[in-house]
Amino acid sequence: METATIIEAESRELIRRRGLDVRADQLEPLIREVVADYDYRSSSGEVPVLHDGDTMVAEVAARIGGFGPLQEMLDDPTVEEIWLNSPSQVFCARNGRSELTTIVLSDAEVRGIVERMLVSSGRRLDMSTPFVDALLPDGSRLHVVIPSVTRTHWAINIRKFVAKAIDLQGLVALGSLTAQAADFLDAAISSGLNVIASGATGAGKTTFLRCLAQSIGARERVVTIEEVFELDLGLRDVVAMQTRQANLEGTGEISMRRLVKEALRMRPSRVIVGEVREAEALDMLIALNSGLPGLASIHANSARDAVTKLCTLPLLAGENISSRFVVPTVASAIDLVVHLDMLADGRRRVREIAGLSGRVEDEVIEISELFTLRGDRLVRGEGHPPHAERFARADHDLHALLGRPEAA
Repeated sequence: METATIIEAESRELIRRRGLDVRADQLEPLIREVVADYDYRSSSGEVPVLHDGDTMVAEVAARIGGFGPLQEMLDDPTVEEIWLNSPSQVFCARNGRSELTTIVLSDAEVRGIVERMLVSSGRRLDMSTPFVDALLPDGSRLHVVIPSVTRTHWAINIRKFVAKAIDLQGLVALGSLTAQAADFLDAAISSGLNVIASGATGAGKTTFLRCLAQSIGARERVVTIEEVFELDLGLRDVVAMQTRQANLEGTGEISMRRLVKEALRMRPSRVIVGEVREAEALDMLIALNSGLPGLASIHANSARDAVTKLCTLPLLAGENISSRFVVPTVASAIDLVVHLDMLADGRRRVREIAGLSGRVEDEVIEISELFTLRGDRLVRGEGHPPHAERFARADHDLHALLGRPEAA
């Protein structure tokens, strides 16, 4: 029997005998008591050796008590995100709107909950590494910042990714886009076009990428690249990779740029970059410009701003990279930009779908409007998508998919 299982069973038995609640202020001292007894017995060979007592306490506490007062919100399917500005300021988001909860914690409880959340991730949080991104066992994404980067208290965000759709038709059912736009995007993905999903934080970019990916052919090999595992595509042939922090000696870091380069050696049919933030944009563009189809997301205020940002981020890769190289590369590598937005009532909608023709004039990329949100309706614009021949090769009738532009 493994060490954690033995300590968990003994801790549960001690809780039962003492008639205790499993609150954090009582649970962790009790588990430490059990761990101390276990460690004593392991010295005589009665049980397997315990190597890291603190880690074991956090793991067993997570198994028994979950994540304390936050567990109820983590289990609530209507809660999309949870964040703490201080132990007495615990917020959550439901249907895109924030609420101040009645939960009040202590500093010790906050730290104990974070330690339990990090125990299965292999990531650390200390003065030398005051930020952490990690994945919780249920797939939620954890982000923590500690003082002195924050003023006084730990700042914690838990994004749950309560996916209400798994494919484009699911987004149609939710009202996020029209059936016509969904059919067009499905055809664009199966035809091998490169698509960027843009939008603000919380607009639904990750869910949208996941839904787009369901249109990828069953025989294609997909490699995903993320800071933290979030996409969870469920396709037949997928390799998922995430970045890694440097160790205590400052070595061993694996960046997004490194992962993009490694992905190209893995015989991919598609590459999906979870989110483009920095210089990895250059490596992604080079990959997409070499005949390898792909998807990615980016923070932006509009489709045009997303294209502008893609022309700027590669410049971070080095002084020898110039806009004279980057701009035409973006124009030829990116085919569609789908911009997502969260409306005032909390609904997430596709606001526009733009096509890049590949033409550049005075370092400005030509963009055409394929679909746009007018009032509460996503309607056909006057633009035309690039690479009509790719649609034809994949047996898609562009005229039937797009029809005539709708008058304003």
